[in-house]
Amino acid sequence: MSTPEITDSHCHLDFPDFADELPDTIARAHAAGVTKMVTICTKLRLEPQVRAIAEAHPSVFYAAGTHPMSAADEPMATVDELVALAQHPKMVGIGETGLDYYYTVESKDRQQESLRIHIEAARQTKLPLIIHARAADYDMARILAEEYAKDAYTCVMHCFSSSAELAQAALDLGFYLSMSGIAAFPKSQDLRDIFAAAPRDRILVETDAPYLAPPPHRGKRNEPAYTAHTARIAAEAFGMDYADFAAQTQANFARLFWKAA
Repeated sequence: MSTPEITDSHCHLDFPDFADELPDTIARAHAAGVTKMVTICTKLRLEPQVRAIAEAHPSVFYAAGTHPMSAADEPMATVDELVALAQHPKMVGIGETGLDYYYTVESKDRQQESLRIHIEAARQTKLPLIIHARAADYDMARILAEEYAKDAYTCVMHCFSSSAELAQAALDLGFYLSMSGIAAFPKSQDLRDIFAAAPRDRILVETDAPYLAPPPHRGKRNEPAYTAHTARIAAEAFGMDYADFAAQTQANFARLFWKAA
């Protein structure tokens, strides 16, 4: 019996946690059925290193942007800069960008400016926007809707763990929600309920590795192979057979991240 294929739609393979064993990490992912990984550049000055990982491994793609928690410390991205980077055949998304008022509320104005720049780049490139949202639900929903009203774009709410209201606001715009290890934690039933109420064709899975390892690896370093653990819990939340759920998320990923397909 073959292992169902799945995609880790968001990880950080350039982080030092993987420096000594990246080929082994990727091999373990393949063995677990993970056919593709999107590694995320969170500071544009590090884009060359992230790009090099994608270039070296056929199953790895990448996205690039300025993480909201770095918005105050990094140069402001420009639309032209992001659009130019997106010409690379393995760059498949814009971000991660977004709003984080939990740790960095003092830079919220700069975060909002950066977010709107990334949205425009996503519009121009037709690549999906990758959103990090924490403790900023009202502004997040408002800006996404304001910008969508100007002109359409596609988007995934990465590692979604916010309110049902923000989930619905994103879904109403045609956006996607991505399930991380948080959704597999025993105490996350409310979050699983939010996902279970969403259309099945709008769900992705991810690790956010090296963070947020799902059970049975919680508290340890996360890695792309563990996407399968989260996806198995997710399949239960949707009342689906694991192979069917995996196939659904594969189709969803291919639709949104069309360039990686």
